[in-house]
Amino acid sequence: MSSQLFEAIDFLEKEKGIDKDILMEALEAALISAYKKNFKSATNARVDIDEQSGTMRVYSRKTVVEEIEDAQEEISLDQAKEIDPKYELEDVIEVEVTPKDFGRIAAQAAKQVVTQRVREAERGVIFSEYSDREEDVMTGIIQRKDPRFVYVNLGKVEAKLAEAEQMPTEEYYVHDRIKVFVTKVENTSKGPQIYISRSHPGLLKRLFEMEVPEIYEGIVDIQSVAREAGDRSKISVHADDPEIDAVGSCVGQKGQRVQVIVNELKGEKIDVVEWSEDPVVYVSNALSPSKVVEVLVNEEDKATTVIVPDYQLSLAIGKRGQNARLAAKLTGWKIDIKSESEARKEGLLTDNEEDADAYSDNEEEGLFE
Repeated sequence: MSSQLFEAIDFLEKEKGIDKDILMEALEAALISAYKKNFKSATNARVDIDEQSGTMRVYSRKTVVEEIEDAQEEISLDQAKEIDPKYELEDVIEVEVTPKDFGRIAAQAAKQVVTQRVREAERGVIFSEYSDREEDVMTGIIQRKDPRFVYVNLGKVEAKLAEAEQMPTEEYYVHDRIKVFVTKVENTSKGPQIYISRSHPGLLKRLFEMEVPEIYEGIVDIQSVAREAGDRSKISVHADDPEIDAVGSCVGQKGQRVQVIVNELKGEKIDVVEWSEDPVVYVSNALSPSKVVEVLVNEEDKATTVIVPDYQLSLAIGKRGQNARLAAKLTGWKIDIKSESEARKEGLLTDNEEDADAYSDNEEEGLFE
């Protein structure tokens, strides 16, 4: 065997980080397999590789017998004594059975092993690199697309953006740069598979972490995210320090911070609301931009009945029920919305309670486009 092979193995160990012993073990196994396949040998073969001389030999274990019945596994006593006079019947000896043209077969097997191990090593490096980016945002370039997938180049690997993970309001063009959320990284037989999304709520969360220093530094916490990708989202935030305006930090001066995220999500509306451990306050905030008269809480069923001014009913429910649906997802509470007049008819609200006139301010706070 050429010494060039061993030089190549040394190079792979240094440059690719592939352990030399692992390569040599794999090479020996491949050579034995090739020998058995090409020469129909029994299963008792062993390959000896001499790295110094660059040669290799094949040995077969044979049992010393009086009369040979299977030449592949047995050797006669006379033949054994020619090798060493000490051999007796039933002894097991190793006999060199290296074929004349085994060098050619060995070279092919070596090439296959080295190629396979290099491929596996490169896949391992890529998997290690990208597995650390799971649940993170990466920027990629769209390479191509078909009816099922948009293929995004993330550097060393191409990721598939499935139709279900695409934003329904977004068009994807080849060569465009887009930010994607890495949902999962798997090491498969075909190499690392990177699953990405543009519709996952995690994308919105990570974008806020990237854009708002207070969130990145842990001064402001994101408590919950509810998203209907491409249309509208709600995000609740909180700061332990009462001096910190959590919502204001996320919105930014004149809405600049949240506008950057809106632009990245191609105009998706985003409500930023204050989180509270009090379900009355939290549910009221979550229904922004609607005003709320009262919130009746059923702790056992984790359900609320929310009473709003009559003129705010459609706003509280939202188009196709979207505002109420997102508020429920955000808070984790069931929300049943009733108008003030309906609540009075059902005895849920009396005339002695605060009138809806106190909520006549119809400014849509917390809604940013």
